[in-house]
Amino acid sequence: MSLKPIQSRRLITIQRPALWIISIVAMFLLVLVQLGLAFDLGRRNAGYDSSEATAYIEQLQRQIQELQSESEESQRRAAMLERNSRIEDDTSEQLKKSLDEAQAEAVELKKELSFYKSIVSPEDGKQSIMIQTIQLKKDELGAFDYKIMISQRGRNDSFARGTAEVTVKGLMQGKNKVLDLSDISEEAKKPIKFGFRYFQNLTGKLKLPDGFVADYLRVKLTPRTAKLDDVDEQFPWDDLTAGENYVGQQ
Repeated sequence: MSLKPIQSRRLITIQRPALWIISIVAMFLLVLVQLGLAFDLGRRNAGYDSSEATAYIEQLQRQIQELQSESEESQRRAAMLERNSRIEDDTSEQLKKSLDEAQAEAVELKKELSFYKSIVSPEDGKQSIMIQTIQLKKDELGAFDYKIMISQRGRNDSFARGTAEVTVKGLMQGKNKVLDLSDISEEAKKPIKFGFRYFQNLTGKLKLPDGFVADYLRVKLTPRTAKLDDVDEQFPWDDLTAGENYVGQQ
């Protein structure tokens, strides 16, 4: 009789698995704590002190903040100095411009004062008429505002009457051309008459035709009485339009 081996199967089960997981985690944490202590002990043996490092880091952070504050203050002061410099330059330029304008105005007022004094208290001498001032100012549309003042010198106890002829001489398509004021100005009539005791202004607006290049402005005064001489003068157009107003003798 042969014996058969007994075959048995045993199933090994782990009781209470939650306790087993907690044990593994606890062992893992214990290992981490031991490693941390070993690392800290190594740093201390090497001369490292965490409290000193923290204090040093805080000191560096304070220095960084101080440097940032100083940088911001320097930038603010630089901007203020630059702004003040621009203000001073602008102020200086404005003052210089105002001074130049005041001086120019003073010169003009002095001329006008001298002119009006000559009218109120005329000098003894031969009675005559003259071209006192000529002004040309260009507007935005390309036209010119003109003002021609004619006055009387010497004893002005009588009216000066006559006619004025104003023309513009220049080139049109390469050829000489003369334009009468009445042809280029709606205010001007032909002939232009004057009659005054002290002075008279001839004013209006003129518009040059396209393609015309002006060279001279000519003014001719023809009194009705033989006691007064004729006046015939011409003035460079470029000088008049550049702001250099013609001013006659005071």
